[in-house]
Amino acid sequence: MTDPATLPYRPCAGVMLVNRSGQVFVGQRLDSTLEAWQMPQGGIDPGEDARAAAIRELGEETGVTPEQVELIAEAPNELFYDLPDELIGKVWKGKWRGQRQRWFLFRFNGRDSDINIRTAHPEFRAWRWTDPAELPATVVPFKRKLYEDVLAAFAGHLPPSPKPHA
Repeated sequence: MTDPATLPYRPCAGVMLVNRSGQVFVGQRLDSTLEAWQMPQGGIDPGEDARAAAIRELGEETGVTPEQVELIAEAPNELFYDLPDELIGKVWKGKWRGQRQRWFLFRFNGRDSDINIRTAHPEFRAWRWTDPAELPATVVPFKRKLYEDVLAAFAGHLPPSPKPHA
């Protein structure tokens, strides 16, 4: 078995898509029975620009077109996550230890009816809008730190989190 520490990270792009109310699009993956949600993301093809990959993945996963979004911000650094040990060697044909991602914050200027997760290669079985502060609690545990990092990168562009009750 390959030592996971010697495997590279898969280059990916991620999209935090916010609506006019400041809520974030999340989808529930088709290939998982978990109640976990995630934002659109996917691999960057060789020679592809990260922003172009983000827009392509957004379209492939949600049906949202480039004309329906406007770029608000790009995370200043790549963000990483590692797969749990039990998934290394089982996903992505065993070629990667996790992902290194470029994240983009886009405003969705379309209507909810423009979102269509029944695409040519569907990835989600359901979708919804959620408050940004709820993101880390809704993802699979191994992506929680990644989502906290995404929120930190875009904090200046998102509505303030509601204050917890005392």
